[in-house]
Amino acid sequence: MTNITDINLISDKAILSIIGLFVQQTRIKQNITQEELAKRAAISRSTVSMLERGDNISLNNLIKILRILDALYVLREFETSEEISPLQLAKKEKQKRKRVSKQVSESNDDIDLGW
Repeated sequence: MTNITDINLISDKAILSIIGLFVQQTRIKQNITQEELAKRAAISRSTVSMLERGDNISLNNLIKILRILDALYVLREFETSEEISPLQLAKKEKQKRKRVSKQVSESNDDIDLGW
């Protein structure tokens, strides 16, 4: 596959070509024709062909194709997680309850038990 040294220097068209090549190579490794892939993904064969040529297709169709190729793992890079600084983590640890304490209530001597 193409060596991506600095993704910021690559044109949108080149990125589409890289995605298309990835899909094509993955499809061929799995011994699936464009027609079979299109049928399983419920899209047209020309859409698969367009993607593999580096043409623009909808994101929905790309997801369908990746799902059929069992390649949704490439989307893991889009996952976000909240990063907590060590200082915030220490404050959070300090706030955790360490023991149970009950509030002081009225003395049991003053309660009328109804006897």
